[in-house]
Amino acid sequence: MKYEDIWKPLVCRYGEKEAKAITRYLLEVGYGLSMTDILCGATEQLPPDEMGENLRRLLKGEPVQYVVGKAEFGGRTFKVTPDVLIPRPETYELCQWVVEEKREERREERDFSVLDIGTGSGCIAITLALDIPDAQVEAWDISEGALSIARQNVKDLHAHVDFKQVNVLSSLPKQGGPEWVFIISNPPYICKKEAASMEQHVLDHEPHQALFVPDEDPLVFYKAIGQYACHALANHGYLFFEINPLYATEITKMLDVMGFFEIETRKDQFGKVRFVRARKEL
Repeated sequence: MKYEDIWKPLVCRYGEKEAKAITRYLLEVGYGLSMTDILCGATEQLPPDEMGENLRRLLKGEPVQYVVGKAEFGGRTFKVTPDVLIPRPETYELCQWVVEEKREERREERDFSVLDIGTGSGCIAITLALDIPDAQVEAWDISEGALSIARQNVKDLHAHVDFKQVNVLSSLPKQGGPEWVFIISNPPYICKKEAASMEQHVLDHEPHQALFVPDEDPLVFYKAIGQYACHALANHGYLFFEINPLYATEITKMLDVMGFFEIETRKDQFGKVRFVRARKEL
């Protein structure tokens, strides 16, 4: 199958620019072909039945990351399936903020413990484990399917993360437990009423459990995690969230009422208020 035979059928669904980008991702990430390889006809050596199936799935709107089973995140490649959200580039910006804060942390003598709540593919936890080598990282998710993918990513990327199946809305420890220096979470934060404005391929293929919250309680996960962090964070420990920009003000007010200080928001690369960081009082 020639390069043109792959991208041209996709134009009717995606437009030419995106069709070519999707095809390059399929060939580069899925098959390890460079653009030079592609232009020199390497695609004609790929199994035609397999490529036909790939094309069929793409024409149905399935994200190319699920088709190849891989997603790029912060310069690393993570295994993904429909059990987990496809890692977004803005989430890597959250990881960078955490690493930046760690570099400014002066209390090197204590154990540096990190908790990632709602880990999905493990992209946040694994990135932090690799970029902060002295960190002890634990990650939680409600989905056993997601945890299975995350464990495979830990193995593939030679990281060390401890995973646990935890429902943050019903089984978070009330008191006691370890004192985390950092707690990070990118929880579900899209209200169901926002679904009408979302891309169809996201609605059709990515796990709704990891995307949506009730319209009547959009901060449900932030409340639960914030309350847990009130007693589980070490003194002056940090809480980091990825957030829905629509609720930035409500989330910062909530954290203030809970007693956090140094509450700060940041915009993502697209100019939206996407992240918040807060510290626990003594």
